[in-house]
Amino acid sequence: MVSDTAVAAVAAVLVTSSLPFYLYGAWVMIDAEEVTWDLLVYHLEFIVVGLLLTTVPVAGWMFPRLWDQLSGFAAAHAFFGLQAYAMLTFALTGIVRILQAKRKHDLYSDPDQDVSLSDLHENADAWRRRLRVGVFGYVAFWLLAYVLGIARFVIKYQPF
Repeated sequence: MVSDTAVAAVAAVLVTSSLPFYLYGAWVMIDAEEVTWDLLVYHLEFIVVGLLLTTVPVAGWMFPRLWDQLSGFAAAHAFFGLQAYAMLTFALTGIVRILQAKRKHDLYSDPDQDVSLSDLHENADAWRRRLRVGVFGYVAFWLLAYVLGIARFVIKYQPF
């Protein structure tokens, strides 16, 4: 049987390896002058890989073991991790509406149209705020959960 230390190390490496995917996915969008459908799909390919690298260890190993090792550190780590996913859900409520509006107005296959996103729907600015707040919140809570998780790993398993 594989030791808890080995599984914890693999989980830590997987979650750590998700950060470059998040950063590159964000950079793709920040660096773009026009957001085409192809660019959005390219961006999401990296973001989804980052989410999988984080979510699989959380759902497959961390969450099922939470109740057996619940301490203040574990509770804080889990709290911030759950807050990150709550903020991601909040961001998705904005992005889904934005995607629908842009698809309806064919702004992905014909991005050269001179149309402001705010002109596509009366609630577009609110959707964009949701997206920005959700993404910023996800990153902030993810970083807090990550730092606490690495600290827990170092304290509990003393790998160094």
